[in-house]
Amino acid sequence: MHEISAPTGEAIRIPADTAEDQAYFTLDQGAEAAAYYQAHGYVVFRGVVPPAMTDAARAAWDAEMKPHPGHVYRQTTAKPEVNRVNDRGFVMNPVLNLQDLETRHFAGLKQATLDIFACAPLRRAVEALLGSAPKLVQSMYFEGNSATWAHQDTYYLDSEHIGTMVAAWIALEDIAPGAGRFYIYPGSHKVDVGKNGGDFDIAFNHDRYKQLIIDLIADFKLECRAPALRQGDVLLWNARTIHGSLETNQPDRSRSSLTAHFIPEGDRFLQFQSRLKPLRLKPHRDLAMHRPKDQDRLANRAVLKIETLFPNSYRFVRDHAVKLLTR
Repeated sequence: MHEISAPTGEAIRIPADTAEDQAYFTLDQGAEAAAYYQAHGYVVFRGVVPPAMTDAARAAWDAEMKPHPGHVYRQTTAKPEVNRVNDRGFVMNPVLNLQDLETRHFAGLKQATLDIFACAPLRRAVEALLGSAPKLVQSMYFEGNSATWAHQDTYYLDSEHIGTMVAAWIALEDIAPGAGRFYIYPGSHKVDVGKNGGDFDIAFNHDRYKQLIIDLIADFKLECRAPALRQGDVLLWNARTIHGSLETNQPDRSRSSLTAHFIPEGDRFLQFQSRLKPLRLKPHRDLAMHRPKDQDRLANRAVLKIETLFPNSYRFVRDHAVKLLTR
């Protein structure tokens, strides 16, 4: 067993490589998994993505993303950045929206990761929870641990029917206990949390929202769990469920993984709990995928260039626009 600090400071014990105190399901247990998900706000499916697909994604990452010298949009900041590589050789700033990558530079990585999102076993798991066919609205790739803060996805994005979105964390390798495992607070999807806007808007009061989440965890005495995930396993959670990634205490281990956010095929996309945002959908293997900044389009490459050359001015305009949207 390993002991790691949860976001509120308490020590939690997580299993090294067993299913101790956790509930895992197979794809044949769709009904049971859906019931567990409704009760706890998350569920884990074993062996969803075949090893050949996870291996292909990691190989393409190593071949195309790690040596890439240019700017790519990142999950933590939503800004274009060059790779930040630590002393172990891991890229520490995760990539945002693999479906938006420029095919000219990332053909292999784009193909391998989108194939995973669209593969039949993953879609089957997601459909068991959504009750309908999905469409993908956001994705990410993690190698090093960016130590994501405790949060709910709905604060940032969701279906128009709040709490309907389902997110997936896909292990591309066996995730070591101290590599920065994904954590979850079961039952937190039933807790009412402050809305994005006013005193908790993302543009100017994001830190206040982060503290609110920590306070709620303590006030409701929520339990932190960090399930043991092996290569090909998938953890699915509700948009309202509080989650994040634990600190790293095994710095020599990576946490290669993908994240995907799905909403029902017939739903509209909600941003910042205030704005219905039109989707720029393009299918991959019959799965509709939102491509907000598709770098295969010249106009989007021009915007990336402007963001790269004038980051402060662009951020100033963006934050004030978001402030207006979340009033």
